Amino acid sequence: MNHHPDAKRASNAYSALLNQGTVPSGLLAANIEASWRRSQQFGLECRASQELDPLTGFRLADVRERNLVLIRHARPVMETLYEQIVDTQSMVVLTDANGLILDSLGDDDFLPRAEKVALRPGVVWSEQSKGTNAIGTAIAEQKSTLVHGPEHFLSANHFLTCSAVPLLDPLGQTVGVLDVTGDWRGYHRHTMALARMSGQLIENHLFAGAFPQALTIHFHTRPEFVGTLCEGMVAFDLEGKAIAANASGLFQLGLARAELLSKSLTSLFGTAIGSLLRHARLHGSDMLTMTMHTGVRVNARVAVGSAIKDSSAHFLAKEVSAGRRATDIESNSDKTLHVVPPRRKTMAAATTAAEALGIESLRTGDAAMEMALTRVSKVLGRDICIMIQGETGTGKELVARAIHYDSPRRAGAFVALNCAAIPEGLIESELFGYEEGAFTGARKKGRTGKIQQADGGTLFLDEIGDMPLNLQARLLRVLQERIVTPLGGVGGQPVDVAIICATHRRLKELIASGGFREDLYYRLNGMLVNLPPLRARTDIEAVVARILRDEIQADPRMTVGHDVLELFRRHPWPGNVRQLCNLLRTAVAMCDDYRICVEHLPDDFFEDIGLVGGNSLGLAPALAPMSTPVLTPASMNHGGMADATVAA
Repeated sequence: MNHHPDAKRASNAYSALLNQGTVPSGLLAANIEASWRRSQQFGLECRASQELDPLTGFRLADVRERNLVLIRHARPVMETLYEQIVDTQSMVVLTDANGLILDSLGDDDFLPRAEKVALRPGVVWSEQSKGTNAIGTAIAEQKSTLVHGPEHFLSANHFLTCSAVPLLDPLGQTVGVLDVTGDWRGYHRHTMALARMSGQLIENHLFAGAFPQALTIHFHTRPEFVGTLCEGMVAFDLEGKAIAANASGLFQLGLARAELLSKSLTSLFGTAIGSLLRHARLHGSDMLTMTMHTGVRVNARVAVGSAIKDSSAHFLAKEVSAGRRATDIESNSDKTLHVVPPRRKTMAAATTAAEALGIESLRTGDAAMEMALTRVSKVLGRDICIMIQGETGTGKELVARAIHYDSPRRAGAFVALNCAAIPEGLIESELFGYEEGAFTGARKKGRTGKIQQADGGTLFLDEIGDMPLNLQARLLRVLQERIVTPLGGVGGQPVDVAIICATHRRLKELIASGGFREDLYYRLNGMLVNLPPLRARTDIEAVVARILRDEIQADPRMTVGHDVLELFRRHPWPGNVRQLCNLLRTAVAMCDDYRICVEHLPDDFFEDIGLVGGNSLGLAPALAPMSTPVLTPASMNHGGMADATVAA
C-alpha cells in the first residue's frame, strides 16, 4: 500500500473551501485546482447529496448499442486488467465519451460502497454531474487523470481513488474512458500505469478493425514488439495516402496527427502501395523490414483491409498486363524493399502471376511437401473442405492462400481468421459480424463478419482447435444451411464460401476430451493435409533461397555458405519456417559483405543443436570443404534449387 503524496494538502484545501467558500490557490495540483473551479462554475455544492437519474432499461440499452464496438473491444481488456487488481477493493469502469458508465467489473466487497455513489452502468460521471473526478476530469482535459481521496470535489466521493484514461478512436476523437476506482486507503502508484497500458491496448484493437478499405502497417524497431500494445499502426488508402495512425505510430514517425494526413506511403516509408499489396498477397502477415523517413529501420507486418482485397488483386493484375511481372513490382524509390532478382532466363517466359501465387510456387523439391500439394491439387474447385495440419510455423496460411489462388474462387476474397489470436469474447463478432452500433469514426451500420466478407471466395480458419465450443455450434449451422445471421440481426443472409481450416493440435484428442465437436470435425475434414515440419524436409536450401528472395527480399548479392547450410540441416527448428525466416532476417542484418557465415548466427541457435558457445568452436573451418558452394536468393528457380555458385 502507498499513500498519495498530495492527500494531506488536498485535505487542507478542502477545509479551506468549506471555511472560505472559494477554491484556495497553491494547495492542489494545477489540474485539480482548475477542475474545482469548473465544478463551482457548474453550480455544484461540495457537501450536497448526489442527484441520481440513471439510464435504465431501453434507454441504457440504446446507449450501449451505439457503443457496441467499444464495449466488445474493451471487455476482454477490462477482464485482464481486473485480474491484476482483484481483491484490492477496486473496480474497473468503462464509460462513453460523455462519462456515462457502460460497463464495470468489481470486487464483491467494494461494489456495495460503489453503489452508494452510483458507480454503476447508466450513471453519468462528467464534471458537470459529479464535479472533480477522474472520469469527468479526464474527459475535460483530454489526458490521463488521477483523483485521490479529498481531491474529489464532492465529499461523498472522498473515500475513492480513481485513475482514468481517455480512449481515442483511430481518428483521434474521444470515444470513452477506462477507469480504475478503489478505496483511497489502497492507493497504489502503479495503478495508473496499468490503466494506461490497458487503454492503449483497447485503442489498438479499435484501430485494427476500423479501416476495411485501407492497408495498415504494424511496425516497431524491435520485432518482438510488433503485435503488442507497443506497436505503431498507420493506415493508407489505395492511392498510398495516410489516413490515420495510433499513438505509438505517431510517436515513432515523429509526427502530430494533423501532419500525418499530408503524408504518403512513399514519403514515410520510401515504397509504393503496389509493393506492399504484393507482399501481403504472397506472404500474408510475414514480417518485413522497412525504413522510415527519419532513416530508422523498423520491422513491420502488412494487413490489407477486407474491402480492398479484390481491389489489390485488380491492382496487381493491371501491373502484370502492363508488362511487369508480379514478382518484380516494386517502387523505384524503395529504400529497403529491394527489387526481387529475376529468375533464370529459361524460366522467365513461363513465369506468371499464377505461378508466383499458386501451388506451383510451393513445390521446392521435398517429397512430403510434394505429396501434400499433389493431393490438394486434385480437389481444387470441388465442394470439399480442406483441413491443413502441421506444427506452428510450417506455412499453413501460405498453402491456404495458394489453394485459393488456384481455385475457381480466385476472383473472390481470401479472408483469414486466427481463432487463437482473438480474445474469446470477440471471435463471435469477428466471425459473424454485428448490426448497427459503432464508435465515432467507424462505420455506423455495424460490421460485416468474416464469413460474409468471404462470400464468393475462401474463408481460412487458422487454429480451428481453439474456437470456443458455443461458436463451433453456430459455425456448423452456417456450413449446413449456408446462411449467416449477424449478432443483433433478425434475418439470415445466404453465403457461398469455401472453407479451409488449419490446426497444430490433434483434433481427435480434443474430441475425446470434449473440447471439439465431433460433428463439426467431420464436416470440416473433407481432406486432411499434413505439412511436414522443417526438420523433416529435404529442401532446406530451396526454403532458405525462397525466404531470402521473397520474404526478406535480400540483396541479390547475398549468399549463404555451405557450413551454415550444414548447421541448418542439423537444427530441430521448433518454430519451423517462421523461425528460419526470423533467423535469416537477423543474419542478413548482421553481415557486411553479402555472405551469411557461422558468426552471424545467434548463440541460442548453437545451443539448440548441442553446440554451446558455437561461435567460438571454430565450426566454419571444420564444416567447410576446400571449395564451398554458396547459396544466393537468385540461384533458386521456380521448381526448386537451381545452380549454386562456387566460392574458392
